[in-house]
Amino acid sequence: MKRLIPKHKVVLQHSLLALGLVLGAERAAAQTTEVYRPILTAMPSLQIAPDARSAALGDQGVATTPDVYAQHWNPAKYAFLPERAGLSLGYTPWLSRLTSGIALMQLGGYYSLGGETAQAVGASLRYFASGTQVRYDAQGNSLGDVRPNEYALDLSYSRALSRSFALAVALRYMHSALDGSGDQRAASAFAADVAGYLQRDLRIGATESLWTLGFNLSNIGTKMSFDDGLTSSFIPTKLSLGTGLSYPIDQVHSLALHVEASKLLVPSPIMGDDAAARQRYYDTSSIAGIFRSLGDAPDGLKEELHEVRWALGAEYSFDQRFYVRLGYSYLHPTKGNLQALTSGVGLRLKAFRLDASYLISTIKHNPLDQTFRLSLGLDYEGLRELLK
Repeated sequence: MKRLIPKHKVVLQHSLLALGLVLGAERAAAQTTEVYRPILTAMPSLQIAPDARSAALGDQGVATTPDVYAQHWNPAKYAFLPERAGLSLGYTPWLSRLTSGIALMQLGGYYSLGGETAQAVGASLRYFASGTQVRYDAQGNSLGDVRPNEYALDLSYSRALSRSFALAVALRYMHSALDGSGDQRAASAFAADVAGYLQRDLRIGATESLWTLGFNLSNIGTKMSFDDGLTSSFIPTKLSLGTGLSYPIDQVHSLALHVEASKLLVPSPIMGDDAAARQRYYDTSSIAGIFRSLGDAPDGLKEELHEVRWALGAEYSFDQRFYVRLGYSYLHPTKGNLQALTSGVGLRLKAFRLDASYLISTIKHNPLDQTFRLSLGLDYEGLRELLK
């Protein structure tokens, strides 16, 4: 791994800020007269898309058609998968233009419980490695190399309430070690997701299409403290809403269009030197923070709308085996300045599926530019037949 030596001392809050800001990436303050106020959270790696299919569609997946990667986006989709079980593997080199050794890895899967009612359980383990860094004390003396990391383990249960609608809940344990030393700078939290997914046939002219609708209220849980409870940080609680339409052009070719909007349900950070206001921010509970986040932006409704991240995506399919995908992701310059085109391809065979995606930034100096993702999905029944 490449040795990362920061120009300044590695301190707790700066580490949080740096990792949070890379998700949106450019110095937007130089481009706008508005105040740069991104929403900051602990465990920002939870917001990174772990699979290439969703990444290619503009980083969205709450309402795309069901696949083995659904655990992160919307586990309710598992109830509608026809296969009995499946596994997924994902790998994303992160900030590869700047350094090496930073990557997100995820292992996930699901199992259909069968019965008259469609239901399934899912699970995933995601691990975010931040490479090797040098840790310093308050006097600037080196304390040796450390390896910051974050991981999350979650379980889900999904159940179809009708032929077209399913609900799911997920429980998650997350752990963040900012400096990799295992001391008080590590923190843990528990969270839950509530998700729903609807798929319904829709006739357009003489063609039977598929309309999908999904939501996920994710990471409702405890806060994280990296300084023995003196202060606490919000985890990335988020509401995602999406819809899509899959249109069969003929018996072989089909096209799907998807749109998704998501917003972090985390209070706006306190700017300036108001110590009392900052303490009230730290003392705000996670549940109170969800409601506060809906109307606390200093510039009112306009700024609240700037916190919404938009994703558009299109997916072409040839015989449900070969896929070409395009997407676009947008977050306002003052909230992270994420503006990027995404693309990708996919190959689906009887026992496995392979997906790849590539991100092209539409703004200058974006460290996420040229991000590449690769993910693999395995079908249990297909593997059994191949091994016979």
